[in-house]
Amino acid sequence: MKIALFPKVDKDESKKIAARVIDFLSAHGISVVVEDDKAKMFERPSLASADPESIDILITMGGDGSILRVAHQHSEFKAAILGINLGHLGFMADVQISEIIPCLEDLLKGRYIIQERIIIDGVSNRNTPFFAINDCVLHRAQNPSLVEIAIYVDDLLLNNFQADGVILATPTGSTAYSLAAGGPILSPEIDAFVLTPICPHTISYRPIVIPPHQDIRIEYVSKNQPIEFITDGLQHFEMSPGDHVILKKSSRTFKLIHLKRTDYFSTLRHKLGWSGKLR
Repeated sequence: MKIALFPKVDKDESKKIAARVIDFLSAHGISVVVEDDKAKMFERPSLASADPESIDILITMGGDGSILRVAHQHSEFKAAILGINLGHLGFMADVQISEIIPCLEDLLKGRYIIQERIIIDGVSNRNTPFFAINDCVLHRAQNPSLVEIAIYVDDLLLNNFQADGVILATPTGSTAYSLAAGGPILSPEIDAFVLTPICPHTISYRPIVIPPHQDIRIEYVSKNQPIEFITDGLQHFEMSPGDHVILKKSSRTFKLIHLKRTDYFSTLRHKLGWSGKLR
């Protein structure tokens, strides 16, 4: 087995944890390659030296943002990702610092499942391609007031929203910006998108869940300054009045390793601070 490690090295403690992971995997006969700019630090082969087809598992260290960064920067890898959470509010990074060794033991013994989560594929009218694992966000950017955005589903007008913007999220991204904007939580197994207006002018504008087999066209209607289009907080470009993007379910999936020692609902309770019944 060959594992690619993407360590976080901004703190001494993070470096020690990465070294511990490498030592454990190597002691169990696993070949480990390390992200290119950090390979020399850990005296391991670099990621660039490995054939992408030979990589069985990707391990990221950090949080959900680290997982998204690796998925975008290394989309050529087909291996599933396991996240070690060094931060706080992470829904995709399963492994907590206190459980690293037991979780790695579970990984090597096959005590996990691979979740294949849906991805958004899209293109702008200026032929800019993009994809998103979490969400696509249109935001008013430098405009001092609300902007008007038209949403079409399979060429049928859903609505013209006057708002700060809109979010189209996958189930994976439903616990991110969409949740903060008042959208619902979608279980990762659900095959759907959720469209959430950001601070809409009219309170009757509510989030709506849309089947992923339908194409979604989002058009910037206002005659104002350009707005921003952002995917997963990583890729962004400007949209001028009259510009549009078309979004749909990708033929690819985002492969995330989920260890059997954890479950999605306990993660929700823990991460969102649900306290149960009032006392």
